[in-house]
Amino acid sequence: MKISILTPTYNRANLLENLYNSLIQNANYGVEIEWLIMDDGSTDNTKKIIEGFQKEKKISIQYYQQENQGKMVAINHLVSHATGDLIVECDSDDYFTKEAFEIIKKAWEENEERTDIYALCFLKYDAKGNNMGNEFSKVETTMFDLYFKEGENGEKALVYFAKIRKQYQYKIEKKERFSTEARMHHQMDEKYKIIGINQPIMICEYQEEGYTKNITKQFKENPYGYYEYFKEILQKDFKGVKFSKRLYVIKHYILFTTLTKMKNPVKNIKGMLNKLLVILLYVPGKVKTKMKFK
Repeated sequence: MKISILTPTYNRANLLENLYNSLIQNANYGVEIEWLIMDDGSTDNTKKIIEGFQKEKKISIQYYQQENQGKMVAINHLVSHATGDLIVECDSDDYFTKEAFEIIKKAWEENEERTDIYALCFLKYDAKGNNMGNEFSKVETTMFDLYFKEGENGEKALVYFAKIRKQYQYKIEKKERFSTEARMHHQMDEKYKIIGINQPIMICEYQEEGYTKNITKQFKENPYGYYEYFKEILQKDFKGVKFSKRLYVIKHYILFTTLTKMKNPVKNIKGMLNKLLVILLYVPGKVKTKMKFK
């Protein structure tokens, strides 16, 4: 069994050692490891740090560079180079638990013959040992159902089956630099499912300049990708979707319809209740968006 770890990085030289050390800790479980790193135009000493790791020859490390184009483009490029049975995307401010690959190996051996699964989905903890989401209530589900019907609001660590993951890419609109991973997941959900496993494999330490902590900035700089994401959700069957999640989607759809100056917002929506909510909330939502993003 071979695992490909994909890491996009930009000026994170000071963080990469934590991830590197966690990979070394996991190198004793009979799992072949390759670490693929895409340097997204760093101006610090990232290259020097990685060259130091490579000289130690403890694991296979492939280092690539691109002009700054953002995390999603970096991962799209790395996926094409991955040669493992499994693919894990791991940001430079994340790292693996000590037994992560043993846990992954066991889950892979139990499910490797499945042709209807695109990922094994595990828990993700913060540096203080707190679960960053909820435990799974179902063993088999989809990412859409997990977040829109089963009450999940936090983060999960996905381990993709490489043969399926390589068939998909993150969609980038109008040369933006970010697109939510969920947009690709929902596309994969149409044909496949995930296996939920209530064990942590990844630790996350958010940085002040990171995507998640600067979500308003991400919204403003990448409105077209988010618009397409929420538009696609509103074309789905909402049976079983929690009302709070429905409102969340409607409000964000109006937000990005406003930011992108799209016309006829009701046209792209499926379901009378969703259409009615957009009509009722559109004007106050548009006013609120313009005030917030002026």
